[in-house]
Amino acid sequence: MPYILASASPRRQELLHKITDDFIVQPADVDESIPDDILPEDAAVYLSHIKAEAVSNQYPGSIVIGCDTIVLLNDQILGKPHSPEQAREMLQMLSGNRHQVITGTTVTDGNHTISFASKTAVQFYPLSEAEISAYLETGEPFDKAGAYGIQGKGSLLIQGIQGDYFTVMGLPVAKLYRVLQQFETDFKKEASNLHE
Repeated sequence: MPYILASASPRRQELLHKITDDFIVQPADVDESIPDDILPEDAAVYLSHIKAEAVSNQYPGSIVIGCDTIVLLNDQILGKPHSPEQAREMLQMLSGNRHQVITGTTVTDGNHTISFASKTAVQFYPLSEAEISAYLETGEPFDKAGAYGIQGKGSLLIQGIQGDYFTVMGLPVAKLYRVLQQFETDFKKEASNLHE
């Protein structure tokens, strides 16, 4: 049975191909507002869980992978910008500063669930207004948390990272690979014990 990726992100699809070609894409249709009692650093795992759960309810017994990525600067979540002005403001905030990128991932088959967070620190160069304007003109910032993509022209803004590069892209592939192996091993064993 193929895995189901509960995300429409082309970047996540590209990264999941590093683990397996045997998956289908079924984006989750969920309310992505974050409840007040969820801490900012827990938001990505919370959102990955509700996405995986929603798709799992549609495909019982399938292994569903839900993901969400947030950019966190001084406990403030920077989501996807809704306008060029908002994108500019986010890039001004990130300029010269260090922030956290947190990707939450949930793997579930409806009966068993494993969730985890992967965190990477990203340091931006100080950016001039001309650099910010040039980046905005690429159109790249507008569908990305924090208004930048590390794998594209946004790479020119970044002084360095501490942690997993693929977490910043939106799917921590090495960690997910190990979790999927654990998931398959643990729950196949459990299923076989039930049938003995």
